[in-house]
Amino acid sequence: MRIRRALTASLLAATALFTGAGAASAGNTGQNGDPTEAGTSFRTATAIKQDQKATADGTTGDYLYWQFPAGAGQRPTARATVKLPEPAARHGAATWQLDVFDGLRRRQACTEGEQTKKVAQQDTTVTLTCTLRVVRPYAERWSGDPLPGAYYVRLTVVDGPDQDMGLPLHAEVEANAEDAGGKYAEGGELGAPLHAGAVAEPEDGWTGSWWSDRWLWTVGGAVLGALLAIGGYTLTRHPHRFSR
Repeated sequence: MRIRRALTASLLAATALFTGAGAASAGNTGQNGDPTEAGTSFRTATAIKQDQKATADGTTGDYLYWQFPAGAGQRPTARATVKLPEPAARHGAATWQLDVFDGLRRRQACTEGEQTKKVAQQDTTVTLTCTLRVVRPYAERWSGDPLPGAYYVRLTVVDGPDQDMGLPLHAEVEANAEDAGGKYAEGGELGAPLHAGAVAEPEDGWTGSWWSDRWLWTVGGAVLGALLAIGGYTLTRHPHRFSR
């Protein structure tokens, strides 16, 4: 009898485990395919595409992680909006922070945006942004420059009343990247992107598009040079035409 009960309990536990896993997997994306969950560590960070909006429900005090791709010549920006717990349930002000790390888990500095913000008890939402430096196609080993590959976004509250830890919240995260232009174009490239296994390759590839506004300056300069050469030849060949 004890053996039968043990077997029955094991089967019930296994069924619950697989059922729960299936439900969690089915809840990973919404109707439009956008992610609806966040990871709780670098290893479990939810992968999102550029310009894709991800959402997640969590609790105050948790670390929420996402990852997105960025290629050479792009200037990435991560943005997060948190719908805070009801003001009546909170006990004071809190400070929220958005950090961005590269594929080697090196924290990248923000050149623009407000990545840390203090919110009052009566505030209902908080928006954080972080714009990184332009992604380089390659760099020295000792350098901390951003390189092509996956970038991790981490969202959390860094300071707040202990009584508020564990309260529910809703977060929306989006990452995009603009082309920095030919001014930042440079030769060379990495042999492979930094930890890009979980994210989709950017539209222009990891090494960036072959086209840049530098081509416009090059072609324009060549045309201008040709016109000046023709004008100079005409002036020296037939000076009497211009003297009249």
